[in-house]
Amino acid sequence: MASDESIFSRSFSEYELKKLGCVALTICFITTFSFCTILRQPVLKPIYNLSNSRSEVLELNGDIRIHGSSSTIFVASNLLQEDSHSNWTLQPYARKADVFVMQYIKKWSIKHHAAGIFPICHRNFSIPAVVFSTGGYAGNQFHDFTDLLIPLYLTSQPFNRTVLFLITDKRYSWIFKYKEILNKLSKYEVVNIDKKSQVMCFPKLLFGLKSHKEFGINPSEFPYHSINDFRNFLRNTYSLERETIDDYYSSKQRPRMLIVSRNNTRFLKNEGEVGNMARGLGFEVVVREIEQNISLVAKFVNSFDVIMGVHGAGLTNMVFLPDNAVVVEIVPFGLENLAEPYFRIPSKEMKLRYLEYKVSLNESSLLGKYADDSVVYRDPGGLQKKGFLRFRSVYLDNQDVSLDCGRFRDTLLQALEILKN
Repeated sequence: MASDESIFSRSFSEYELKKLGCVALTICFITTFSFCTILRQPVLKPIYNLSNSRSEVLELNGDIRIHGSSSTIFVASNLLQEDSHSNWTLQPYARKADVFVMQYIKKWSIKHHAAGIFPICHRNFSIPAVVFSTGGYAGNQFHDFTDLLIPLYLTSQPFNRTVLFLITDKRYSWIFKYKEILNKLSKYEVVNIDKKSQVMCFPKLLFGLKSHKEFGINPSEFPYHSINDFRNFLRNTYSLERETIDDYYSSKQRPRMLIVSRNNTRFLKNEGEVGNMARGLGFEVVVREIEQNISLVAKFVNSFDVIMGVHGAGLTNMVFLPDNAVVVEIVPFGLENLAEPYFRIPSKEMKLRYLEYKVSLNESSLLGKYADDSVVYRDPGGLQKKGFLRFRSVYLDNQDVSLDCGRFRDTLLQALEILKN
């Protein structure tokens, strides 16, 4: 009987044997490499601290259990001894340096203990979650974008809508107002986590929202988006028609100007006179307060070439303007230091053109309220350093303006020239 070796040899030529050997060697190499790669898969740390000067953010991985009604998050780890543990008390709101507002944000306990000593899971999820607060300044449109919407966009965008929002300090009016944005960022209904008595379990949880700066985004930081990516996101969310301003000179149209009206603090007392002057210079002018329906507001503001208003939340709506539109900020007396970070820098980063009109003391209702040598007139910055609440009471809450139209006319002419060029 012929040996197995001779039969095998007769079945294949020498060339085929060499070829078969090479294939077998390659398969062995691939199998070994794949096995080693699997063994070398990086193990995610249970906790990554992503906090900065603006917000407390923790990325939690592995066995994450959250008990909403006790405001507690449990992070299990097989790397810890049974008697080892770490605890944190944090607040998921992106303005941590503001001592005044943070006292109104719910505090959460994050407990990092050895596995096996935690409460059982009542509901298991295979998707990540984000915990954040809609307390604090939520409801003020500037803070809605600066403290919540832009940070939420940065935090949740990498998950491509496959993420669950767990909201603490829930304000139903805020959820309803921005429902279109929330639906674009997550395909799941938001959860009022404070009301949940059952333990919810996740493979990944982000506690807090990533925030870079006032009303803006740093494109050099993860996830490497820009404020204009966010503006494009808003255009898609609200189906805004205009991406850039029209060449109104070639189409014989007058540039459209929106004067944002205010009926309480920082009221422009002669807004009718200012509006008529702008019409005389060639603008189509609309004077209006900003309403609450953000979907209608977005489309309305997007139809203008210029937005003008006294320093305040209404100017936040410049996020809906087309590129190259003009922002005219009327800066009340004493508020020069707030104009730059709140609107001047953000507007330029948004591909908008910015003009600033600084109100003189003669145009301010503060004139005559205090002694001639009062620190209110002499040193607004010094008053701000002594405490923001006092500063706010004087310059933000109790000041109206009446513009010198002869002086303000030059600012409007500048706006026309910018649009022309």
